[in-house]
Amino acid sequence: MKLITAIIREPQLDQVRESLIASGITRITVSRVSGHGAQRKEEIYRGKRIVPNLIPKIRIDIAVNEAFVDPTIDAIVEAARSHDGMDGEIGDGKIFVTPLEQVVRIRTGERGGAAI
Repeated sequence: MKLITAIIREPQLDQVRESLIASGITRITVSRVSGHGAQRKEEIYRGKRIVPNLIPKIRIDIAVNEAFVDPTIDAIVEAARSHDGMDGEIGDGKIFVTPLEQVVRIRTGERGGAAI
């Protein structure tokens, strides 16, 4: 089992969600977050360096069994990548894949892959 966490641009959420559904991934958690990485643009205003505030983003968390890791990643990348260039653009986002040790469905008490 893996936990896939994607940080994407806000306007891409509907496209990513539709892409995930088309790939058979229907259970997701979405949060509004803010931050910056390489997308941060420093500007010079009246001779002073200005660093903008944190940029609003969307965080998507998806718990999947091993067989769904690659299809989930592929669906997110395809839908979230800017299509202006083959490599996308700075700020398109990141995907993190971490091991998921245990999942428990509270309603039934099921554990492991069956609980996903």
